[in-house]
Amino acid sequence: MAKSILMICMGNICRSPMAEGILRDMIAARGMNITTDSAGTIENHVGEAPDTRAQMCMRAHGSHIGDLRARKVTPSDFHDFDLLLAMDRSNLRNLLTLAPDEASATKAMLLMRFAPEVHRDEVPDPYYGGAEGFEDVYEMVSKACANLLDKLAADGR
Repeated sequence: MAKSILMICMGNICRSPMAEGILRDMIAARGMNITTDSAGTIENHVGEAPDTRAQMCMRAHGSHIGDLRARKVTPSDFHDFDLLLAMDRSNLRNLLTLAPDEASATKAMLLMRFAPEVHRDEVPDPYYGGAEGFEDVYEMVSKACANLLDKLAADGR
């Protein structure tokens, strides 16, 4: 079973911190022992807290992500994490350029592969839109995270 999961988007201020927050809440609720983190493929927002709209959306669902700070993904993340889950194809491509070898690259994939029922393989970036975009991200990512944890629990038996 995966013991550590890294969520990745572009700037690490919207989608990936929301995904990390959703995942860590679900892990705690299930009593699982999995480490989470999030990172971006660009360094424009390093050290910043998640976007205020992302934080507001998460608070509306009883989750707090204000403690998270943006960071850039590094090649060592492929060693430190069992799964590296990208929000979209562009970030997956950027992530794969950092993989130290082919075996490490197999740890990287799209998050939405765990939610085929959503019929979308990418999580859209809500940054340039309104609050409804963040709510859409919350719903999509919640389904993917729940299915991911179901799969990991089943695989761990």
